[in-house]
Amino acid sequence: MGMRQKDVDKILELGVLLSSERDLNRLLEKILSSVMELTRCDAGTLYLLDGDSLRFKIMRNDTLGKYEGGDGRDPNLPPVPLDRKHVCSLALLENRTIVVGDVKNCREYDFSGHLNYDKEMGYDTKSILVVPMRNREGERIGVLQMINAMDSQGNVCPFPEDTVLLVESVASQAAITIQNVRYIRAIKGLFQSFVRVMSSAVDERTPYNGNHTRHMAAYGEKFIDYLNENARAKGEKEPFSQEHREELLMSIWFHDIGKLVTPLEVMNKESRLSPMERQEFRHRMEIVRLLAKLEHARGEMTAEEHEKVMDQTREAEAFVEDMDKEGYVTDEKLARLNALRERTYTGEDGKAYPWISREEYDMLSIRRGNLSQKERKIMEDHVVITDKLLSQIQFSPDLSHVREWAADHHEALNGTGYPRGKKGQEIPPEVRIITILDIFDALVAEDRPYKKGKTVEEALKILMDGAEKGRLDQELTQLFAESRCWQK
Repeated sequence: MGMRQKDVDKILELGVLLSSERDLNRLLEKILSSVMELTRCDAGTLYLLDGDSLRFKIMRNDTLGKYEGGDGRDPNLPPVPLDRKHVCSLALLENRTIVVGDVKNCREYDFSGHLNYDKEMGYDTKSILVVPMRNREGERIGVLQMINAMDSQGNVCPFPEDTVLLVESVASQAAITIQNVRYIRAIKGLFQSFVRVMSSAVDERTPYNGNHTRHMAAYGEKFIDYLNENARAKGEKEPFSQEHREELLMSIWFHDIGKLVTPLEVMNKESRLSPMERQEFRHRMEIVRLLAKLEHARGEMTAEEHEKVMDQTREAEAFVEDMDKEGYVTDEKLARLNALRERTYTGEDGKAYPWISREEYDMLSIRRGNLSQKERKIMEDHVVITDKLLSQIQFSPDLSHVREWAADHHEALNGTGYPRGKKGQEIPPEVRIITILDIFDALVAEDRPYKKGKTVEEALKILMDGAEKGRLDQELTQLFAESRCWQK
């Protein structure tokens, strides 16, 4: 009776253990090892139903010293067809436990497969216990197969009746837990697909951002692996568990979600001037030429003066076109722009008009990039929108940091970032990693409208400069450079 109470306690303990496990591979390992411990058997196999066959998930044989599966890779054995020729399939099809005390002398079931395995491996199968696993709705989940129960002296014996009842109880719990874990996995997979779809929607809005998030996610996966490997090499604990890894990667996929509402005329802006502004400037130069032509025809302008106006307007058009797409405006070019701003022409109404408007001058005089302060604020607000959108999602506890990490990826350690100007310890390592990935991909990208992509070495130098100036995490930046995680 004491033994039975001990086994009951073990089942209760196992029930708690199974209910807390969310990783399918670890769950299957726990189920098989616990059942083998309960039955004191020498070998065991756990199968899961896959279509019309049973697939080997975990195999363990203590005498042969074999253990396969449990690491996500199935044993290298063909699946068992779901028919009545195989004892494990028969148990599942008829939803009944099969107990055999002496396999070699059993005529009721076909054990040819087991006996062939014994001959090949030098093993001796004597007793066997096969228990089907079904959930509450009666759906088939899989099969537990135990081989060679052992008595207290270590001798092979038939499986006792009370042990069979224990395994059936565990199999029932296991089936429900496996189904729940599968549901959770399916829901998580659905949510991750949704995240990727939403992220792709951002990238597809513009031809200049088409691969940004995908690149970052790919870099992120390799960088996380590198950080874990680096820690293991030092004998330290890995910084990223599987759950932690998934949380950070989801933050990367979500980091630009706010760009869903960023106006395309800002996000897709190829140059300082808008297409309409460029057209208006060219039209104005054409007016200047036409007026000069009229003055020359009326004898109010010499041929030399007329030709000079022609040359000056064409030079102005070429200069403005150059300035429009310039990555950085030097002092020399700004001086030429200021001189151009002083030029005027006299309209047919006798009034003086500037060659370039105030709005055109303001845009062309932007020192770096092609966005005005107002447009830059609109772009920067994408992180505010990201935070607002993600606040509407009820993240599970293991994804509780996604909103914060995604929305803060433009913060800087020295407080010069946005939108909140966080600094130092206010910025967790995960955000620091996303920031490095984001800057790197933006630098090397060859599809941005406002600049040419930099080489990897140029990008790394800019990252290192940012780290030295206190914007980026120095240690993580150095590790990122060492990881070469952008390489295929």
